[in-house]
Order: sequence, then C-alpha cells, then structure tokens
Amino acid sequence: MENKLQELTRKIYDEGIEKARQEAAVILEEARKQAESVTLSARKEAEEIRKKAQSDAEEIQRNARSEVSMSSKQAVSAIRQQIASLITAKVVDAPVKDAISDKAFIGSLISKALENFNSNAALVLPAADEKSLEKYFGNRINQVITAGVDVTFDEKIKGGFKIGPKDNSYVISFTDEDFQAFFRSFMRPRTINLLFGAE
Repeated sequence: MENKLQELTRKIYDEGIEKARQEAAVILEEARKQAESVTLSARKEAEEIRKKAQSDAEEIQRNARSEVSMSSKQAVSAIRQQIASLITAKVVDAPVKDAISDKAFIGSLISKALENFNSNAALVLPAADEKSLEKYFGNRINQVITAGVDVTFDEKIKGGFKIGPKDNSYVISFTDEDFQAFFRSFMRPRTINLLFGAE
C-alpha cells in the first residue's frame, strides 16, 4: 500500500509539474505575444511621430522660405521707393522752391487767380513774405484791397498763397508743399519706371 501511495503521489506530482509547465508555456507565449504587440505598437507610434515631425519641419521650412521671399521683395520695393523719392526730391523740390520764391511768378499767379474771383475773394499769403510782397505789388495790393478782396498773412504758410471766396466755402491752395506734392505724384511713377523698368 505504501508503494501505491508513493506511486500515486509521484503521479500527482508529475501531473502537477506537467500542468505547471504547460501553464508556464501558455503564460510565456502570451507574454511573448503581448511583448511583440507592444513593440509593434511602439514602432507604429514612433513612425507616426517621426512622420509628423518631418511634416512639421517641412511646413516650417516652407513658411520660412515664403517669409524670406516676401520680406526680400518688400525690402527691394521699399528701397526702390526710397531711391525714387530721393531722386524725385532732388528733381522737384529745389525748382519748386525757386519758382515759389520768385515774386514775379507768384504775382502772376495771384493776378490770374484774382481775375477769376473779382471782388469776392479772400487771399492768404505767407507772413514771412509780407514786406517783400508789398514792395513787389506796390500800389497793386492797395487796388486789390480797395476792390473788396480780403488779404491776410498767415504764419503757417511758408511759401505760395491760398485763395478762395470770402465765405470760405472752399480754398484753392498754391503753397510750395502743394506744388511739391503735385509734381512728386506726377513724377514718382515715371521715376520708378525710369530707374527700375516696368514691373
């Protein structure tokens, strides 16, 4: 009986060990499959991260190139404008200042303007030129005043004159700034075209 008991114990023991081995093999196989699945998932995720990073880097590079291109075009355009403005200023400003300070030229402009307003005009002249204009016009300014034209002098006007009806419903300005702006607006496109060609 003792032999049978030992044999039975051994059989149970061997079956337990065999069952434990089988369960361990199943557990190991599941662990191996899970490890492969985790590794595969990690590789896929890493590849997606790498692709997104590459895509983001390419987008940043495209944006940077576009920004540099746009900035360089704006810089070239700004430099062209500055060059054209400098050349236009040299070409326009000095001749306009000379013409506006020429009392005969101003006198003829004022005379022509006053002819069209008759006695209903208000004439504003630069305060700095009051004495020289009185000398130049002599009696003519007295005739203008007695004809009913209001003549005033304004510190804000540096050269030229302004004229309009007495009711100030509008004013026509012939100041040096007006002439410079007029000639600059006329010449700037031509100057740019002359310097840089048509775009």
